[in-house]
Amino acid sequence: QVHLVESGGGSVQTGGSLRLSCAASGRTFGSDAMGWFRQAPGKEREFVASISWSGSRTFYADSVEGRFFISRGDSENVVYLQMDSLKPEDTDVYYCASGGTAYDISRGNIVSWGTGTQVTVSS
Repeated sequence: QVHLVESGGGSVQTGGSLRLSCAASGRTFGSDAMGWFRQAPGKEREFVASISWSGSRTFYADSVEGRFFISRGDSENVVYLQMDSLKPEDTDVYYCASGGTAYDISRGNIVSWGTGTQVTVSS
């Protein structure tokens, strides 16, 4: 089982930026696709972005396309989510996830979850 830990959440004003990080430990991580989801209180967890193990393929939710960018670090054990032009509706707890492929993750087929990091965007 891969153990995932998110960091980088916080509070920003509308139009600001944040970068989330997800550090993985445990079994071999290099072959796993990775992704990000978010969830507001009382709502279902929704897909945000995913990236293949090689970094060559990415998927994004329509609501974040062009504003958020997912990438893998030089170390295979780190994945980032750069969030630009943030809006109040981006306020959520953001979760890191691992799965078989980036497409699998975009469809909600998740193997491991992180514990989440709060992002708050004020108007």
